[in-house]
Amino acid sequence: MTVLLPPSETKREGGDAARTLDLGALSFPELSDERAAVITAARSVSSEESNARAALKLGPRSASERLRNLELDTAPTLPAIERYTGVLYDPLDAPGADDTTRRWWSDHVVVQSAMFGPIGAGDHIPAYRLSHDSRLGALRLAGHWPGPSARALARRAAGLVLDLRSEGYRALGPVPEAVTLRVVSVDGGGRRRALNHWNKTAKGRLTALLARTGADIGDTAGLLRWAGEHGVVVERTDDGWDLVAESLEPVHV
Repeated sequence: MTVLLPPSETKREGGDAARTLDLGALSFPELSDERAAVITAARSVSSEESNARAALKLGPRSASERLRNLELDTAPTLPAIERYTGVLYDPLDAPGADDTTRRWWSDHVVVQSAMFGPIGAGDHIPAYRLSHDSRLGALRLAGHWPGPSARALARRAAGLVLDLRSEGYRALGPVPEAVTLRVVSVDGGGRRRALNHWNKTAKGRLTALLARTGADIGDTAGLLRWAGEHGVVVERTDDGWDLVAESLEPVHV
C-alpha cells in the first residue's frame, strides 16, 4: 500500500549539517529536473523581501522564512517525516519513532511537497518555504507538477493507494484510482459533518496506527477489514469514503 500525505506549512529547524540536499538521492529521481526548476524559481522570488512576501504569502512574523529558500543547497537536512510538524505530523511522534516504524514509513508513506514533488518519508530535505499555491514568477506549480508527479506516483503505487492529501496537494499529483478519505464527525443523532482543521489530526492518528500495526493493505476490502480489527470506522458512501474521527480517539493499538 501507499499512503499519500500533504506536507506542513510548519517545519522543524536544524538537522544533519553533514548531509545536505542531494536531488539524485530523493525518491522518484526522475523528477530531478522538475525539482531543480522549482528550487531555482523559489530562490529567485525569495532573494528580495517584498517580492517574497507576495509570492510566498509571508506575514510579518514569517518574513524571515524566505531565507530558507536561499540556503537549500547548504542547509542541514532531516527525513521528511521529521521535518514537517503540526497537527497532522504531531501524532506520528517521528523523532521518537523506533526502527520498525521508520521502515514502515519508508516503505509506504509518500509526501507531496510543493518544492520537491512527491518524496519518500525517509528522504532527507532541508527546511523551506513554499505552498501549493505559491507564485513563482513564470513557473506555476499547478502546471509544473501534476503531469510528472502523476506519472511518478503511478510507477510506484502498488496495491491500495490511500490519499490523505488536502485538495490543493492532490491537484499537484493526481492519482485517480486512490481512496480519498473524508474525515467526518458524527453527533448523537447520527448526523455527519465534514471536519476542517481537525481532519488533519485524524489523518495523523490514522497514519500512526497504520505504522504501529505494520499494515500492508492491498485493496478496499482489506482496508475495511483492517479498520474493523482496530476499531476504526471507515465507510463507503455515495460520495466516496468517510473516516469517523471519533473512532481514532484515543488511538487503538
